[in-house]
Amino acid sequence: MALIITEECINCDVCEPVCPNQAISMGEVIYEIDPALCTECVGHFEVPQCQLYCPVDCIPLDPNHVESIENLQQKFLRLTTLPKP
Repeated sequence: MALIITEECINCDVCEPVCPNQAISMGEVIYEIDPALCTECVGHFEVPQCQLYCPVDCIPLDPNHVESIENLQQKFLRLTTLPKP
């Protein structure tokens, strides 16, 4: 599952720099997570860093983007493996 930032976000700027996949960016009103880039930090860390550092606990699992650990691992590999020339 990807993560989602809810409207409780206070735009504190903590989540964006800790995301290893650069999946977090500023939206029109609050930060947003790109589900195509979010691996819940699988392959990088034991726990999602945005959730760990969020001071208002506004980053739950996104029920609209359900993925297994295996799918998240495959996404991590796709995002971190350079294509062969």
